[in-house]
Amino acid sequence: MDSLTSLTSFVRTAETLSFVQAARLLGISAAAVGKNVARLEHKLGVRLFNRSTRNVSLTAEGAAFLTRCQSILE
Repeated sequence: MDSLTSLTSFVRTAETLSFVQAARLLGISAAAVGKNVARLEHKLGVRLFNRSTRNVSLTAEGAAFLTRCQSILE
């Protein structure tokens, strides 16, 4: 897994609050986006998103990490 791919998947998901919309923007499957984010969460040892069957929201850690990622990707 490429770290930049994981960060990009995370940022697009955080911006859209949707794995499906992030996948469309990135041109990959929603499953791939979900796996990228899950791997990133595992690597960091924190949960970045709260997930339910219908909603995705950032955790406090996810919001803080988003700010850092956006500055890296600019």
